[in-house]
Amino acid sequence: MSTPDGPEPSGTGPSGADSHGAGPSGSRSHGLAWVAHGRRRWIAALLALALVAVAVVAIVNLNRAGSTEAQPAGTQSASQTPTPSETPSETTPPPPPPPPPPPPIPELGAAAMNVLVIGSDSRENARDAAAHTAATGEPMDHRSDTLMVVHVPADRHTLYVISIMRDLWVDIPGFGGGKINAALQYGGIDMTTQTVQQLLGITIDHTLMLDFNGFKALTDGLGGIDVNVPFAFQSTIETNHVFAQGINHLDGQAALEFSRERYAFGDGDFQRVQNQRIMLRAILARLTGGGALTDVTAVRSLVDFASCCLTVDKGFDPVQAAILAYSLRNLDTNAIGTMTLPTAGSGFVAGQSVLFPDYGGINAVGAALREGRIADFAVP
Repeated sequence: MSTPDGPEPSGTGPSGADSHGAGPSGSRSHGLAWVAHGRRRWIAALLALALVAVAVVAIVNLNRAGSTEAQPAGTQSASQTPTPSETPSETTPPPPPPPPPPPPIPELGAAAMNVLVIGSDSRENARDAAAHTAATGEPMDHRSDTLMVVHVPADRHTLYVISIMRDLWVDIPGFGGGKINAALQYGGIDMTTQTVQQLLGITIDHTLMLDFNGFKALTDGLGGIDVNVPFAFQSTIETNHVFAQGINHLDGQAALEFSRERYAFGDGDFQRVQNQRIMLRAILARLTGGGALTDVTAVRSLVDFASCCLTVDKGFDPVQAAILAYSLRNLDTNAIGTMTLPTAGSGFVAGQSVLFPDYGGINAVGAALREGRIADFAVP
């Protein structure tokens, strides 16, 4: 039989006597001594194990304490893994402040005004030509292909547009008798303005002029214009553009051909001035419909853009132009009234085909403009 201490001592017989022949009492004392000796060895083993366990625990705790003491005091915690709130984040600079709002555009005074619109037939630069005439008094080779008086009422809710036929034979101040379109050739913007003021007996507050290239650039800059063509026709000018009846989206070239055409119509220039008024209405609808006249920044941008194409009188600077444009932000383009200044037939003067003025009708229109009754003559 095996024991934890090795094989049992030999010599013990069935009777329990040892090899020395001891009796039962000696055999019992020997067994008790062996048992006591085995217990002592078990206790010693257990004590050794306990000491080992205590030593292991002490070493582990010592290592933990050393690790904790090695950390800065501010970082000691039960958990060694930093939480998201403890993780330092990169410093984000504050966003830049928004730009200051643009200064408001002053309101135009509540008074009616008259604006003369001149369309030069120059294929070069009408601005340079007019400036040369103003500086030297020398005539330049361009005439008024379009002449319109735009009456702006005090409430700015509508406009009244009066076309003046370019072949109308009138007295040109400082020149004498001639077609009204020749005033631009001989005296530039100033002489044209004086001629219209004298003819109608009114004051022209501002004058705008643009030439063919300026008109095309202005139209293209607006992304083209939707024009309601009253009937189908084909232009006899340059590209021979075909216009369908109804809404046509026109670029600068097509818009110019629409505004200049006369040979495709039985009544020639009379239909042409109607088409020019249709074009003006379409441009105004494009501006008011797109909201360009309701936003201060957009109005200033529009004026800056148009300055490349328009020539204006000396008192009509960009600030004044912006004030006028902004005042038209509530314009109802469907209520714009239009008319052609009355004529009294055609004929020839000094070999030129001309239209004679109807002075009675012209005087009535002038009085209506002065008295704020032009709606009696110019209808939508």
